[in-house]
Amino acid sequence: MPKAKIVRKSTWVDMTAFVDVSFLILTFFILATKFKPEEPVEVKFPSSVSADKVPEMDAFLVTIDKEGRVFVQLDDPKARESIANNLNETRQLGLSPANIKSFTNSPSMGVPFAGMKQLLSMDPEQQKNVRQPGIPVPDSTGGELYYWVRDAKSTYAGKKITWLIKADNETKFPVVKNVLEAFKRNDINKFQLVTKFQDAPVGSPLWNSRQDIIKKAGGS
Repeated sequence: MPKAKIVRKSTWVDMTAFVDVSFLILTFFILATKFKPEEPVEVKFPSSVSADKVPEMDAFLVTIDKEGRVFVQLDDPKARESIANNLNETRQLGLSPANIKSFTNSPSMGVPFAGMKQLLSMDPEQQKNVRQPGIPVPDSTGGELYYWVRDAKSTYAGKKITWLIKADNETKFPVVKNVLEAFKRNDINKFQLVTKFQDAPVGSPLWNSRQDIIKKAGGS
């Protein structure tokens, strides 16, 4: 008896729904992702065995490069706007509303008060090409950095803020000391130093405790 011949048909899958879902997920991540702001200068900071993560929100960061230039960086645009308005009023900087808006869009600043208006009057691309001299911290008074810290403290009043200092390996100690004075004069005695993580020395108590945590995690 002859076998019945099975007619083979090509398989077709409707991918429309899959593509729609993929684009929805991609759009969500694009809108929800917070991009890391551009660093004002390259800093080769020291290593430490601490594993604490640097907070991404409500942080005031002071960066010091190897030449001793000091920069301030804030993550919150609203806080930047508030600080710019306070400094403009108390230090009589003569900033226009356009200058304030430009500062709000610039996460970092590293010029003396006298040079802020000129810098903020440039378009964003020109600002990137300017070599900023740093915020003056000439002596134990904390210099102009004192006022930045003062107004940041006032802006974040009632909120938790993390004070951070990130200094280059080659930064001279007197510069760091003057930065600390700006914090001290504002009654800020608790801050974190940003460092590069390295594991604790093998056999040390910290290394042993971390190994115990790893073993327990592996056995669970």
